[in-house]
Amino acid sequence: MSNTRIAFVGAGNMAASLIGGLRAQGVDAGLIRASNRGAEKREKITAEHGIATFADNAQAIEGADVVVLAVKPQMMKAACEALAASLKPEQLVVSVAAGITCASLQKWLGARPVVRCMPNTPSLLRQGASGLYATPDVSEQQRDQAQQLASAVGIALWLDEEKQIDAVTAVSGSGPAYFFLLIEAMTAAGVKLGLPQETASQLTMQTALGAALMAQGSDVDAAELRRRVTSPAGTTEAAIKAFQAGGFEALVETALGAAAHRSAELAELLGQ
Repeated sequence: MSNTRIAFVGAGNMAASLIGGLRAQGVDAGLIRASNRGAEKREKITAEHGIATFADNAQAIEGADVVVLAVKPQMMKAACEALAASLKPEQLVVSVAAGITCASLQKWLGARPVVRCMPNTPSLLRQGASGLYATPDVSEQQRDQAQQLASAVGIALWLDEEKQIDAVTAVSGSGPAYFFLLIEAMTAAGVKLGLPQETASQLTMQTALGAALMAQGSDVDAAELRRRVTSPAGTTEAAIKAFQAGGFEALVETALGAAAHRSAELAELLGQ
């Protein structure tokens, strides 16, 4: 990315996290631009990252190699239609907006290379997980540019089919909320068992962090790790059996299926 010029249309939290990740990787501030209607947000981005900012989207994307669309999904159609005449055929468009398909983007922007990226909120801490899908006209160089952009805030994995974005949305896009719910429930259960609120909260969060790090660094899968810490007739086995008796695995499958279904519905609604 040392010579790639990048323009962000929209300067909200996700754009700010990507910009911060790129700057942390050593990308020169002079190669990055951003646009946003709000003067306060533009001033904040400039102060934090030293990049040029603009009120006008067309001015921001002038000369860029990669144009990152980071506006809200509900605003994407209007933003694209206003920007279409200013885009050059060689410019790669990367969308980080949920629920907007490549077909919709190309309908509003005209035929051009598009990469759709589904990040998640831990990207704000550069611990994100993103799924990427490229239209057939995206070159290898442009795929590399999109990969490096998304990798600035975490892991970035390519998908073979765009419909897999709905599954990514269900697993990692919405996924942080599932873990927050589990943390919330475990903390509440700990309090009911007699722990102070703060103690239950700290123990739960540290356990979640430790378990994730163990799973990430292990050479075996999560199922094997679970078996290794589940002694026969022990306390962990009692809890696991209670989870399974309540239909835990089936409930998770149903929940993720509902999220993926809703993702597909929103794509249809937002693409009209």
